Formats: sequence, structure tokens, C-alpha cells
Amino acid sequence: MKPSRRKFIKNIGGVAALSGISTIAKPFNIIKSLNISPNDKIRIATIGMGIQGNYDTKAALKNEGIEFVAAADLYTGRLERVKQTFGNEVFTTRDYREILQRKDIDAVLVVTPDHWHDKIAIEALNAGKNVYCEKPMVQAINEGLPVINAWKKSGKTMQVGSQRISGSVFQEAKKIIAAGDIGAINYIESNNDRFSAIGAWNYSIPTDASPSTVDWDTFLKDTAKMPFDANRFFRWRNYKNYGTGVAGDLFVHLITGVHYVVDSKGPNRIYASGGLRYWKEGRDVPDVMVAILDYPKDQTHDEFQMVLRVNFANAGTINNNTRIIGTEGQIDFSGNGLTLSKKKLPKAPGFGNYDSYFTFSEAQQKEFEKEYNARYSEADKVGEPVKEIKFTATPGDDEHKNHFANFFENVRKGSQGTIEDPVFGFRAAAPVLACNESYFQKKTINWDPVGMKKV
Repeated sequence: MKPSRRKFIKNIGGVAALSGISTIAKPFNIIKSLNISPNDKIRIATIGMGIQGNYDTKAALKNEGIEFVAAADLYTGRLERVKQTFGNEVFTTRDYREILQRKDIDAVLVVTPDHWHDKIAIEALNAGKNVYCEKPMVQAINEGLPVINAWKKSGKTMQVGSQRISGSVFQEAKKIIAAGDIGAINYIESNNDRFSAIGAWNYSIPTDASPSTVDWDTFLKDTAKMPFDANRFFRWRNYKNYGTGVAGDLFVHLITGVHYVVDSKGPNRIYASGGLRYWKEGRDVPDVMVAILDYPKDQTHDEFQMVLRVNFANAGTINNNTRIIGTEGQIDFSGNGLTLSKKKLPKAPGFGNYDSYFTFSEAQQKEFEKEYNARYSEADKVGEPVKEIKFTATPGDDEHKNHFANFFENVRKGSQGTIEDPVFGFRAAAPVLACNESYFQKKTINWDPVGMKKV
């Protein structure tokens, strides 16, 4: 049954009163879904409307009861695009502080270059906003605990944006490992190779990029002052002053996924090596990196080692894979699913073939066989057949939407218990930031995953 015009106007007035606004001609949509009452609506603003900012905003809006109120970006062209994409009613500004001052905004999405994550997240929490912050949560290890402390003090909901763990594939992997289906984990490997200009972060630059259309001084924050450079602004991932390189862009997803499915707090020793092999256009972060992370024994897992690789100059056949290997099987992740392979060794070790058995004298071979057959039964000599189980993502599964759904659910409950809260987010971010420290300082980084500090 459709609501009457009188009831509709009454609802508008109620929302206006709750929002502390004097007129209804304000920059957000009042009602988008009759399934969500006005009191349950969450009004969001996105700070940083670049590539991921647009993707995050659209993913958030797939959830019911979400209204896109405002956007901030340092490039005026992106603010124009916001209105073209999401509607003229969306408030836009180059100063994110105007967003934090607004009372009609419940949550902010922090989707800026990495070097701005900590400052904006803390200011947003202090302003009483719920925060969704893109990965990695911080750009430097010493920024992690201040964000965590601000979050705890605020009582607000905060989610870190590494959305893969909210998909059905990673949730299935978590169940498999918890059930002990692959035994004790001993090794994990993952690679994420690319070979394209856009894949290597050389994103398109608008022709009107200039000091008049870009707030360059604000972008620089507390980094070295320099004349306007469109490459640094639009391709900020290529520079360590503003981004976190391949580790912060790609390793963090892999580490987040492993921490989630294994229920791990993190590694205690990190070493990374690599270099600039192909993309030598002025960037100062490596385009090839290999990292070795040692994980100590914990309540949920034994010791294991993880090896990560990114190669932006892989001109061969690219076959990215992630494998979690245990003593009784392994999990192989594919684009939209996983394969569980189980293989358990027989109790009897066997003999012959490439073995020292044939070097024994004939008498000793007979004696060895006699003793072997007395020790092991026929059943002991037979291993379990290899089992292979495939899991495909649930049809319609949208990990990005799901990640925001978890965030919004906790916002509505007033809970801080998201799937990727700042403690989890920092424990995933710190190892990748340690990878960068290891690479640039050419040394091993020792980390306390429980106390969340370098040692």
C-alpha cells in the first residue's frame, strides 16, 4: 500500500527535526526505501572520490537504508563527477572538515591516499562519526595504536576495508581450517602478478590537472614540500611519501585473508626483498617484491611460514594463486572459489625405488623386509585416496556489499564488533608496513603480534 502524501510530508518533517535542519532542501535524499524507517537510515559521506572511493560508495549503497549525503576530494573534477553520478543533491567540498562538522552524517568512508588515513580516521571518530577506512589502516606502524585508542575511546563503529574476508569463499575456508580438514598448517604462499600500465598504478591524468583544480598543499600533508606534480597526485601509489607500495596495496589483502581464516594475530619476523625492474618512470617503490613472514605457534595454529610475491613486470603467463598447505591437505583459492585437496600419508613409510634399501646385501634386504612386515599391517601400508572437494562462491555473493553490510549492522546496533575492526586491521597492516621497512632498510623486522609493537 502506497503512503499518502500527508504521511510522506509528515515523515520528511520528522527527519528534518532529527537532523537539526530548518528546511527539506538539503543535500541528501530523505527516503529511498520503505523497508527501512527514517530512524534506521544511515547517512554516509565519502572522503576521497578516486577509483576506490567510487567503488566503495557504490558498494555501500547496495545495502538498504543507506543515503549518500556528501563527498570530499582535493580535485574539483571528481566533485563534479560525484554530482553527475550520484545526483546534484550530494554536498561536495574540497575540505573534509566540513563533512566532519555536519550533524546529518552518521558515517564517513575514508578512501584517501594512505598517508591521510590515520589523521582523518581519528578526527572523524573524535567528531562522533562511525568510520569505514580503506586498507591499509595506516601508512606507518607508529600510527596504528593512536587510531585504535581513538576508536576505543569514541565508542563508535570502525571497519577496515579489505572486503575479501566477507565473501563466502573465505568464510568456507575458515570453516575448513577450523574443522582440521588440512591438518596443521605449515606453509602458505601467494602471488599477485601483473603486466600493464594501469595495473602498475599509472592511472589516467585529466588534462585540466593544475594547482587551480587540485589542492596540492593539502595533499602533501606533512611530507616534503614541492611544486605541483600531477603524477604524484593522481598516481600517488608510486611514491612512498603517500602510499605503501605493493605491500600496502596487495600484500595486505592476502595477509588479511590468512589472518581471518587461520585466526592468527600475525607474524613475528618479516623480511622482504625486491627492486625496480621495469616501471622506472620516476616511482620510488619497488615493482617486484618477495616477502617471507614467520608465524609463531599460537593457540589456534602451529608455526608456519608465508611467502608473498608481487611482480608488476611479469610478461609471461600470469597464474596468480594462493595456497594454504597443511599436513593432511591444502586449500587452493581461485577467482571465485576454492579447492580442498586431502591426502594423508600411510602409517608405513614404504621402501624401495630411490631408497637406500637396494644398497643393502641380499641377506640384509630379506631381514629388513621381515622386520618391516612384522611392524606394519597391510592396512598400515595403504594411504587414504586423494580427495578433492571444490567450493564455488554462492551465486550473487558480493563480498564488497557484505563487508559494508557488516559495518552498517554494527553501526545500527551501536557495536564496535565488526569483522575487521581496528585491532584486526592494524594486525594485518603492520606486517605489510614491516615489509616496506625491511625492503628499504635491508634488514629483518621483528614484530610482537600480541602487543602490536616492534621488538
